[in-house]
Amino acid sequence: MCPNEPESSSPSTEITGRGRCLCEAVRYEIVGPLRPVIYCHCRMCARWSGHLVAATACKLEHLRLLSADALRWYQSSAKARRGFCQVCGSSLFWQPTGGDYVAITAGTLDAPTRLSSSEHIFVADAGDYYQILDGLPRRPGSRHAGAAPRQ
Repeated sequence: MCPNEPESSSPSTEITGRGRCLCEAVRYEIVGPLRPVIYCHCRMCARWSGHLVAATACKLEHLRLLSADALRWYQSSAKARRGFCQVCGSSLFWQPTGGDYVAITAGTLDAPTRLSSSEHIFVADAGDYYQILDGLPRRPGSRHAGAAPRQ
């Protein structure tokens, strides 16, 4: 998954989002802006999530882990690692190696998220059992191979 980086912003203490895994062993909050949701159809995300991944993102400094004893990271490639709960298995985070932001699976956020969706990436890898019919922009890969495109 190669999501857009979230926009830069000045540090804030206002909580803009909260989330958790299924069993609540991993809980987090965000104190900065979140990027619109991007749908990733790459094969790695499909294997990680069981389908496609819908993810937002925030600057790493804006993510506060409130409960993270069960958070585990898997280095899924040289380019990124993926965070998940070791208790319930929830897919939570995607972070590029050396990156200053983290993608957050949108389904782990508490409602209301106030987010919208912006695009589909890696549609060339999409499963043959579904269609993309929402009218959002589609990219066969990502905007910049191997790098997170800027918003």
